[in-house]
Amino acid sequence: MRTIPLRESLTVEFKSDTRRLADDELIAAVVCLANSEGGDLYVGVEDDGHITGLHSTHQNTTSLAAMIANRTNPPMSVRVTILVEDGLSIAHVEIPKSSRLVATSEGLLQRRRIQADGTPQCVPFYPHEFVSRHSDLGTLDYSALPVVGATRADFDPLERERMRQLIERYGGDRTLISLSDEEIEGALGLIRREDDRRIPTVAGLLLLGRESALRQYLPTHEVAFQLLNATEVHVNDFYRMPLLKTFARIMEQFTARTTEKELHVGLFRVPIPDYDSRSFREAFVNALVHRDYTRMGAVHVRWEQDAMVISNAGGFVEGVTLDTLLVTEPRPRNPSLADAIKRIGLAERTGRGVDLIYQGLLRYGRPPPDYRRSNALSVVVTLSGGEADVGLLRLILAEETRTQSVLPVDSLIALTSLWRERRIDTPTLAHAIQRDDATARNVLERLVEAGLVQAHGVKKGRTYTLGSSVYRETGESAGYIRQAGFDILQQEQMIIGFVKNYGQVTRRDVVSLCKVSPDQATRLLKKLVDDGQLRMVGERKSSVYRQTE
Repeated sequence: MRTIPLRESLTVEFKSDTRRLADDELIAAVVCLANSEGGDLYVGVEDDGHITGLHSTHQNTTSLAAMIANRTNPPMSVRVTILVEDGLSIAHVEIPKSSRLVATSEGLLQRRRIQADGTPQCVPFYPHEFVSRHSDLGTLDYSALPVVGATRADFDPLERERMRQLIERYGGDRTLISLSDEEIEGALGLIRREDDRRIPTVAGLLLLGRESALRQYLPTHEVAFQLLNATEVHVNDFYRMPLLKTFARIMEQFTARTTEKELHVGLFRVPIPDYDSRSFREAFVNALVHRDYTRMGAVHVRWEQDAMVISNAGGFVEGVTLDTLLVTEPRPRNPSLADAIKRIGLAERTGRGVDLIYQGLLRYGRPPPDYRRSNALSVVVTLSGGEADVGLLRLILAEETRTQSVLPVDSLIALTSLWRERRIDTPTLAHAIQRDDATARNVLERLVEAGLVQAHGVKKGRTYTLGSSVYRETGESAGYIRQAGFDILQQEQMIIGFVKNYGQVTRRDVVSLCKVSPDQATRLLKKLVDDGQLRMVGERKSSVYRQTE
């Protein structure tokens, strides 16, 4: 069976070696992958994936790795192994993603990209792209750089006042309000002192800059709001305004189009919006804060029929993937801008805005935010709208009222998974919350203790369903019987069948047979005795159970 990929990709490169691959070409391929996402170089494979084998001069893996280190700057440490496919040798060069720009010893810089037809290619890495690369890797804060040629006169006084109003409205750092204009600009990193001059930073110009200054110094900044109905575009507005003004304008667009219903819970009325405002706000602000301002491309807010789609230029920063969104420590692409936005109050102060996005969707029974359309060049998140699941919302509100606290994201994911799937196990939840099995088990057991969830079985065979009280309160008692009651009937039949075959059964047999705890086994056997189907012989630990005569 073939062990190497069938075709090239962003992280896979094939090189023919039938006529001996030139050292310069091999080193260029290594540099290209290292300056992108890293990957695997297979020497001895044609571009179409056909294996033709390794040249005799490339059979020594130690020499090959040393040559790569000697001819890259800074030296690249790679792992080279020999693979055998169809009787032919192939050199597999494993290339890590470099945290620094890597060139050949002759000064060639390349990076890898995907063409329009889906095939990869290596292209020159130009100096104007260096800042974006360092920003992606988290080694440079572009938003903290001074804007050459800009002055404090490029700040709009109206935006300073808007900033103070937003701090009041959204509960930002109130100590900022009493500061002078220069003091608040310094405290938020909006200016950089150089000699006697105060030069606006990128973050400062983005937040307070006049529109003319933004067009002149930061032409990549743009935000689009689009209202779509199938293929029809009802609204298509583009803004090049400072971020605070843009934020206010987009929130006005959002509020004007959001509708609410009401749910009566006891003496209280709970609003049920078609889109949660805080969830939308966090997703939109994330797009503004994490976008790559060195690249062209607007932040897009697209209001579709059943979903809101928010996208920004620039992929996930280093260390963040689709599988680690919920657990990776916050790593903003523009730390200075992110800190200012948080202190103003527009974003979650702890940096866990993703949690709020999840909460704003899950508590209403909607699917979690979907980031699957994201790629190396952009982050795209879809927020589902539509009707809320009132039954699930009632359950969540009741538990939050009981505990006087908001349910954490992991518990919300567990409850919504159980609500939809009816039964889950620990590995399933671990994958959903992006954590290990032990953490997932703790989440489920806490919900068991709260009476919301019921456990069935033990150890690896342990599964979970919603508790009987949940089904009873939502008027679906039959659903509980189908989920939990069936297990009990099935277990009883298994025990009776065991006794018929072997004459008797012990509690230890029941634990092993039914995958339940010793206490659960005791209760099962007691029930069968009480029902007259079994009789107990002996006492306590030495007792056995036999069929009634």
